[in-house]
Amino acid sequence: MGNKNKTISFRVNEDAFETLREIAEERDISLSAVFRDYVDTLVAHDGQVRVVPEHELEKLRDGDGQSFPPKIEVPKSFIREHERLELEADHLREQLEEHKRYVNYLHEQLESDEDDVEEVIQLEDLDAPSDEPPFRLG
Repeated sequence: MGNKNKTISFRVNEDAFETLREIAEERDISLSAVFRDYVDTLVAHDGQVRVVPEHELEKLRDGDGQSFPPKIEVPKSFIREHERLELEADHLREQLEEHKRYVNYLHEQLESDEDDVEEVIQLEDLDAPSDEPPFRLG
């Protein structure tokens, strides 16, 4: 199975379109190639792309020493705590699913038992005077 190309279309205002056309003419490439280059760069850098003018690009490379995308160091304790919380959340989800299954089981049992119930005697009815002989336990 080959790698098939897909088409992406979107709208831009007339000024932006003219600017893009000028960029393509400066590079001596087609307008489609400008977008393909941008998309390829976007994919290669996992969506972390920033478009800057060339004169600012030189400042970014030389001046402040910051790379793009910005990177920070995270303590291992933070990562371990995050992993622990993810495991705990998974465990709680599993318990919730188990509880839901048990509740459904109880509902099914209740529904099936409703058909099998012969007679239910309420305790209040036992205290009321009646013509029937009294019930005896034991």
